[in-house]
Amino acid sequence: MTQMMRAVEITKPGGPEVLKETQRPVPVPAQGQVVIKVAWAGVNRPDALQRAGAYAPPPTASDLPGLEASGEVVALGDGVTGIAIGDQVCALLPGGGYAEYVATPAAHCLPVPKGMGMKEAACLPETFFTVWSNVFMRGSLKAGERILIHGGSSGIGTTAIQLASAFGARVFVTAGNAEKCAACVELGAERAINYREEDFVEVMKAEGGADVILDMVGGSYIARNIDALDMEGRLVQIAFLGGAKAEINFAPLMMKRLTMTGSTLRPQSDLAKGGIATELREAVWPLLEAGRVAPVMDSEFAFEDAAGAHAHMEASQHIGKIVLKVGG
Repeated sequence: MTQMMRAVEITKPGGPEVLKETQRPVPVPAQGQVVIKVAWAGVNRPDALQRAGAYAPPPTASDLPGLEASGEVVALGDGVTGIAIGDQVCALLPGGGYAEYVATPAAHCLPVPKGMGMKEAACLPETFFTVWSNVFMRGSLKAGERILIHGGSSGIGTTAIQLASAFGARVFVTAGNAEKCAACVELGAERAINYREEDFVEVMKAEGGADVILDMVGGSYIARNIDALDMEGRLVQIAFLGGAKAEINFAPLMMKRLTMTGSTLRPQSDLAKGGIATELREAVWPLLEAGRVAPVMDSEFAFEDAAGAHAHMEASQHIGKIVLKVGG
């Protein structure tokens, strides 16, 4: 290992153009951490929010963007067990993925699934940790239940469609055009609703209502989600792209015995994220290795073109995941 590495930093809050290549010291693993030589890094909405100055990293995290990566373990901190130098892993990161090396808790690493390449593996952690913890752990989705997934063609959406379908749920999604809707149906959605042409509330009511709704829009969708839920339904909020404030009639919450919940992943404790990793290894990694579930890939960008990757993501024309090629 060298002492310095290439990295992409946020020079100031702003648009994609504020992402610039720089040199940083290679991180040293703390207690319970590993250092990964990064091959590929996933590009996610929280990276863009951090770049814009709207999502500060936790105090102990790297200020570099990047919440997931794949690569080879090259250093171990004290107390690390179950992982060896040379292991190929993908990992959930507290930050720092836009770099040639990154440190992360060993408990947040998962093996690259058998038969899967490093590029695809880099797309697993952020979306699979998010979907599993929110849809199944918080939303308690069961086989036979109806789930409505907003943003069905996003990285989160394409993952949620596949996992919900694999575990026997009836999957409904919203998306913004015919191409995105078709992609969602191909992945396993029973019905894709073009939100520009149809009212998802009426569609779900005709089906009996949703048992679970996974929403990253918020804003005006919140009241409509409540309307679209069936008795005992669960609304799980993971972002507020349409705004975090809304005027809501809470009477249906009582009348339909609804649950409203949500979470953010990054600020959770290392222990909590390690628990999610354990469940993923047991319940989801066999599906990945059997080819029943796979990340949907949209595009790859060169490491030095992180700004282009962000611009592409914020244009919202992508279907699936966007990645940066970092290492060889």
